[in-house]
Amino acid sequence: MPTRRTVLSAAAVTAGTVAFTGVALKPMLDRPDGKAPADVPVADAVSANAIAIEKFKLAMPVPPTLTPYSTFDGVDRYVMTMRKAKKEIIPGIQTDVLTYNGQFPGPVIRAKQNRAVQVLQFNGLDDPTSVHLHGGSVTPENDGGPMDTIAPSDFRFYDYPNKQSHASLWFHDHAHHVESEHVYRGLTGTYLLTDEVEQALPLPSGQYDIPIQIRDAAFDDAGQLVYKMNDFRGRQTVLANGKAYPYFQVAARKYRFRIVDSSNLRSFTLQLADHSEIIQIGSDGGLLTKPFPTNSIPLSPGERADIVIDFSRYPVGSSVVLENTNLGGGTADTLGQVLRFDIVRTASDSSSVPATLRTLPALPTPTAQRTIEMRMDESGAPDAPAYIDNKVYDPNRIDQSVKYGASEVWTIKNVNTFLPHNFHMHLVQFRILSRNGQAPGPAEAGLKDTVWLMPGDEVKVQATFDTYKGTYLYHCHLLDHSAMGMMATYKIS
Repeated sequence: MPTRRTVLSAAAVTAGTVAFTGVALKPMLDRPDGKAPADVPVADAVSANAIAIEKFKLAMPVPPTLTPYSTFDGVDRYVMTMRKAKKEIIPGIQTDVLTYNGQFPGPVIRAKQNRAVQVLQFNGLDDPTSVHLHGGSVTPENDGGPMDTIAPSDFRFYDYPNKQSHASLWFHDHAHHVESEHVYRGLTGTYLLTDEVEQALPLPSGQYDIPIQIRDAAFDDAGQLVYKMNDFRGRQTVLANGKAYPYFQVAARKYRFRIVDSSNLRSFTLQLADHSEIIQIGSDGGLLTKPFPTNSIPLSPGERADIVIDFSRYPVGSSVVLENTNLGGGTADTLGQVLRFDIVRTASDSSSVPATLRTLPALPTPTAQRTIEMRMDESGAPDAPAYIDNKVYDPNRIDQSVKYGASEVWTIKNVNTFLPHNFHMHLVQFRILSRNGQAPGPAEAGLKDTVWLMPGDEVKVQATFDTYKGTYLYHCHLLDHSAMGMMATYKIS
């Protein structure tokens, strides 16, 4: 077990500092179609064309997989340092970012069910931080709550028991009122949990299993990230694994891509430029029960899509672009292209996508029902608040009391006229029962921890609270909204 002295000595090699200006809490006032509602003032957007960016100039990196420094006693132990770094996001320019271990986005932890992971997180920044394992089933003290922070130049251990089934998780900062800027500047990483069910399948693996974080960003004329609260329309440069409009070389065979939307506010709808088939095999909480062939993958902030693309249908020497058709607040030139796949070689391929991926148990009879309303002030006032059930977040208040072992149906409503939201619940993976009175589509038929709600939407979900007792959060995962108060606490006892 490392001591504080050894940890600080190791972390000092890579620790950096960064200072932030205050956060002005203003709402996002863009409609889903990207237009501002009439007679409502909107914060000035940062110019998305402050610097010209040549597309498909940089290679998309694969985030490195961490190696544990210790596997003693059956626990995989890792060290991460949150620090400032410079990265080439735009060709030829070094941009200041925040990182885990100097990586933008952060590194990958690959974990196994029933094998514990411990991560020592050192905070080399000037602000407090809190590391949340998004989608993880962990005890309250390891959940990375917004008030449970790591002071600058301090560290803490996070213990992840990995008792849940396989899932493509991710981790990010959650320190209240600064999480929005911290995540925007780079404090995100990937956590891939596997189990025997997943490992038994002949899906693409190894070098053909690629995590991708997609997001938007704004840059000034010097190529530096511009952070402005609620700058939805100004962030019109698309990044994939930390590069603006990159290319990625592939073989003419099947690949598995674990995609997470790590944006603060922006949703994407992904498709291949030739509209050819994408097979979605999983979502937030792991594999679907059966694959879903489609040509369109929608994602809101925090959601994940696990997909397979077969590049054997393309000749070597050709390319195909992964596009985004959700252009809210932007144009096809700025937001319409995500990355380009270049087919550069042949390769053998023994992988396949089985007709059945997993089974999910029948849902138990619900023991309780609740209704949750999400709403933001749409007046345009500088300090306009955001609410859950007409209450602004108070860390000292328990908003819902849940009996341990209960299985509950929560009806989530977005009661806003213009503003989209999404709903994320800590600790549990839930099942979507209905969306606006209709059964969920194939992409939402698996386990979920984040769900998208357009204005007026109503989504019913069922969650079972049978793992840990204590207090946990539920909130909008458009991070500006949660920072403005759209967050609440439930207690399991």
